[in-house]
Amino acid sequence: MKTIKVSVVTPDGPVYDAEVEMVSTKAKSGELGVMAGHVPMVAPLDIAAVRLKKENGTEYVAVNGGFLEVRPDVVTILAQSAERAETIDVARAQAAKARAEKRLADNQGAIDVERAELALKRAINRIQISEMK
Repeated sequence: MKTIKVSVVTPDGPVYDAEVEMVSTKAKSGELGVMAGHVPMVAPLDIAAVRLKKENGTEYVAVNGGFLEVRPDVVTILAQSAERAETIDVARAQAAKARAEKRLADNQGAIDVERAELALKRAINRIQISEMK
């Protein structure tokens, strides 16, 4: 099967760089699957997993928003932050989830609800992806 080069890059540097058979992720408009030869496109990403199918299995990267750029032979993901499944600190992610849930439960109008909801969504994404590895 043909492969496509995938790079996941954050402001802190590269997170993933490899040849894969298929990239699957969630854009703001819905699920996307990309294989070699895909028509060029750009899409904003949601907080979600990026699934990278390779001959010997599937790898996962937790992406917290950003953009996906597709060219026929290269996929570039420019993410605000991203972590490979095997590098996720599960205890830290669970603590972040608990903090966000507490902020939302204790909401007295003094917190930024949208910010707390995004923090919760990011933590849940990281926890779910760490379980996929």
